[in-house]
Amino acid sequence: MPEYEKGTLEKLMDGKLSWHETKSIMSSFKDPDRFDKYVQILQDRVPYDDRILLPLALHLNIVQKKDGARVVKCDCGHEFGDYQENWKLGALVYVRDSEEKMQEVYPPLMHSNPNWIVLREYYCPGCRTQLEVEAVPPGYPVVFDFKPDLETFYKEWLGREI
Repeated sequence: MPEYEKGTLEKLMDGKLSWHETKSIMSSFKDPDRFDKYVQILQDRVPYDDRILLPLALHLNIVQKKDGARVVKCDCGHEFGDYQENWKLGALVYVRDSEEKMQEVYPPLMHSNPNWIVLREYYCPGCRTQLEVEAVPPGYPVVFDFKPDLETFYKEWLGREI
């Protein structure tokens, strides 16, 4: 089983490896400490000291604060609140709900009909990074993508307590 150095994994995360190298890493068995290496790379890249428990999405992590609270936090440090609540409710939202707004990102006649589907773009209030896009019918409730069971993940998948 191959073991990959932290630098190689950083290049993988940043898209700086060739397709051949990337495919080889993706196709091979994962080294037992891959998750820990990945989380350490993410931890090194954020300005806060709160411990990353689980990457939630690109630029979003579930962290444990010094007081024990577990919150969703953007790479910039902005906190969205308890990880068991939908972080999107605390995000800035831009809704593409007209032909004109759709054509800012799609060529004419290549976008959805805004009477049927709208695009909701979610941005971090702290750094304005785009975090998610939903394509949903107008008026559809905000989608709660993922609510992990952290204890089970750590105990049954990683074989340790949080």
